[in-house]
Amino acid sequence: MATAAITIRKLDDTVKSKLRVQAAEHGRSMEEEAREILKEALNKSAATPVDLAASVRRRFAAVGGVDLPIAVREAIRPAPDFRK
Repeated sequence: MATAAITIRKLDDTVKSKLRVQAAEHGRSMEEEAREILKEALNKSAATPVDLAASVRRRFAAVGGVDLPIAVREAIRPAPDFRK
């Protein structure tokens, strides 16, 4: 498996400081800590399936539901007889 290198520019000093502290707490280098954070974040999002219906319900829950009248249905027509 090939490995790639990336450079992260314009990283906020606060973020860099937090990364340094977290890496030290885990006994890792900042680079290794960043790799682990990325790996965990990407694996977590890939493992969580998206339920579209649940997402739509959550999105519109505050608006409330809509009660629609049940349509009156007619009897089903008899199937055509193709033997004639």
